[in-house]
Amino acid sequence: MMLALRFALRDLRGGLQGLRLLIVCLFLGVAALAGIGSLTASINAALSEQGQVILGGDIGFDLNQRSATPEERAAMAREGALSQTTRMRAMVARTDGSDAVLSELKAIDAAWPLYGAFTLDGAGSRPKRGEVALADTLADRLGVKAGGQVRIGDVLFRVSGIIAQEPDRVGAGFTFGPSAIIAADSLPATGLLQPGSIYETRYRIRMPAAADPQAAIDRINAAAPQAGWEARDRANGSPGTRRFIDRMGQFLSLVGLAALVVAGIGVGNGVASYLDGKRPGIATMKALGASTRTIFLTYLLQILIVSCAGFLLGLAVGAALPWIVTLLAGDLLPVPPSLGLYPVPLLTSAAYGLLTALLFAIVPLVRARNVAAAALFRGGLGDQGRTGRWVWLAVVVIAALIVALAIGTAREPMLAAIFLGAAFALFVMLALLGSLVQWIAARLPRPRHPLGRLALANLHRPGAQTGRLMVALGLGLSLFATLAVVETNLSGQMASSIPAKAPSFFALDIPSDGVDQFRTIVTRQAPGADIVTTPSLRGPVVAVRDQRVSDMKDIPEDAWILRGDRGLTYAEDLPRGNSIVDGAWWPKDYSGEPLVSVDIRAAKALNLKIGDMLTVSVLGVEIPARIASFREIDWDSMGLNFGMIFSPNALEGAPHSYLATIALPGGAGAAAEKAINRDVIRAFPSASLIRVKEVIASLGDLLTQLSAAVRVAASVAIAAGIAVLVGAIAAARRSRTYDAVLLKLLGATRRQVLIVQALEYAALALLVSGIALAVASGAGWYLATQTLGLQWAPDWGVVLATLAGGAALTLALGLVGSLPALAARPAQALRTL
Repeated sequence: MMLALRFALRDLRGGLQGLRLLIVCLFLGVAALAGIGSLTASINAALSEQGQVILGGDIGFDLNQRSATPEERAAMAREGALSQTTRMRAMVARTDGSDAVLSELKAIDAAWPLYGAFTLDGAGSRPKRGEVALADTLADRLGVKAGGQVRIGDVLFRVSGIIAQEPDRVGAGFTFGPSAIIAADSLPATGLLQPGSIYETRYRIRMPAAADPQAAIDRINAAAPQAGWEARDRANGSPGTRRFIDRMGQFLSLVGLAALVVAGIGVGNGVASYLDGKRPGIATMKALGASTRTIFLTYLLQILIVSCAGFLLGLAVGAALPWIVTLLAGDLLPVPPSLGLYPVPLLTSAAYGLLTALLFAIVPLVRARNVAAAALFRGGLGDQGRTGRWVWLAVVVIAALIVALAIGTAREPMLAAIFLGAAFALFVMLALLGSLVQWIAARLPRPRHPLGRLALANLHRPGAQTGRLMVALGLGLSLFATLAVVETNLSGQMASSIPAKAPSFFALDIPSDGVDQFRTIVTRQAPGADIVTTPSLRGPVVAVRDQRVSDMKDIPEDAWILRGDRGLTYAEDLPRGNSIVDGAWWPKDYSGEPLVSVDIRAAKALNLKIGDMLTVSVLGVEIPARIASFREIDWDSMGLNFGMIFSPNALEGAPHSYLATIALPGGAGAAAEKAINRDVIRAFPSASLIRVKEVIASLGDLLTQLSAAVRVAASVAIAAGIAVLVGAIAAARRSRTYDAVLLKLLGATRRQVLIVQALEYAALALLVSGIALAVASGAGWYLATQTLGLQWAPDWGVVLATLAGGAALTLALGLVGSLPALAARPAQALRTL
């Protein structure tokens, strides 16, 4: 071992020529994995470290459409300092009523915030009774400053300042509007708290330092078993944000792993090219009596040393990524990352890099070791050496370790297994297609023109790189083209389908006795408007069959109806956009036991059956209902869709308000929208209007950010594919130079040799692009229609442009890589080959 190490180090003194590709490939793959892992870990660490600030306390309890009873409040107060806030959507309007903007209204008590700091810009002050603090975007939209006035509900409020920092904003999750904060004693006068109004009361508790949050939650739940609230502790202050970050991080990590596998092919090419240049040295060592074991260890140690350099550089860049992202795009992140070094993603990425280097380097190392010395001295272009069974066994073991590492470290192992299975299937398919292309090329009729005949022969001759290039470029280009298919399909549907179907407004918190007046106001400003009204309540599912939700250890991923409070409604007739897939709808004037119809996807996630019982809590009252049917919901309609719809006799006696959608006729413009917004808010100060186009714009911005993140990760795969192409050119350098020299001796010009190379790489680029188009079409269709539930309408122009760019790049790099072979002098080349 020591002798092999000395040989390896001495040989490396001559420089890294031939091993630079190995460094580049490992750097790209490891940097992607380490960067994604470090960024995910840093954001999750920030969520944990700032859990008290994000949640607003050590523990918290959320109630919908009611406040805690004195007994419930006393149970919470026994655990520490208590703060109460009330959150609801409300319209904030100019004093003349000319404009109104939907906001997230928060009424705070004197104890808020228990953690963190609430600050205002400039000389602003914490709002007192009759005052409001506004988010900067809200103030800009209304054109008001500190000291001005706005109307909320029935009250004119003085603007006490512009919000600079709202400590528990992230914990609120997704909101439809910017913040407006008032004092708790100002809320009753607004008239916003009507029977059935949708609002949320949040209680936060600051506990002694040594107290156990979960034990406190258990004690409070035991004291108020029927409260029906949602409890959280500081370790999970923003579960939705954490779930999103984890999922996005895992997806990008899998994309990065795919890029590393593509780069691994480049590692194999780089090692083969490097060892090809070391043939004289290997021959000399064998002639002097070096054993095959010593030769194998010498070059294996070289590969490992250089590989360490590559993935150490990748780890350095990956570890620095949270700092880079914070500097360049920190405002786009849900929380500022907790900057630091995170060993787990770095060590995991290093393990991936080392295993990948071994996986793709071991075969060319063994083949070089086994080549006879006499063949090495002769140059033996056709002799590749032998590969024993133990080598392929080692390859299988290393590949299994990579798969085990990927699945074992994944948040969702099944998703990781499916992704890896699909990637492996694509890998095998591309490898088989590469062999098929070589087989077909060998049997095609020979073109009459000699240049075409030579180009065709280059696709299947001994040492041809057709198979490797098909795999590497096929994987990278297929991934990129698939993303192009999905993104253009989604953006196309957002631009065309949704605006045609979507209503102009969603109206919230319409009083139950004001529905007719609401219809009159809207039709007066927009005759012919399509108005749909639906009763609206909120409450959590507290039991499924005979099991309490609070006792469930694992809630299935798609069982969204069990997470927090859900929108509830009742209906006599089946709503538009819904279809019964199992069971039956209740008859008109039904008066039997309460019934409920459930979304089919949620029902499958919970393995529900017709006749099972669901229990919901509405205003603290538990209402059991029997499942009568399952429904397929057209969520694309952007109508008033509910996962659970009850028979009227189940809920109509509870205080509630109404939701409505307003679809304006084609001739109605911005003036009608503005007039409806003004008149509805004047008539119903407690109501809120959401402009659908603003929601779509917000979702479009989010989609753009996600697409950018995915494209960056996918670009690593493309970069790895480029490195593989360069490696394949380098690996075939000797044979390319030999061919070029022979052609020159036979009278060929440099231009003719270049044309042969261009024809070969053009054919290869067209083949790879065609395969990538087929793969992207199939995968894109599945993701768009089956996963995202969209209609199939991709922009083929963008997809084909993506593929054309990849094909052009393949051709350009192939020609650039051929230039050294064209420049070789025949006499010198024949002496060295």
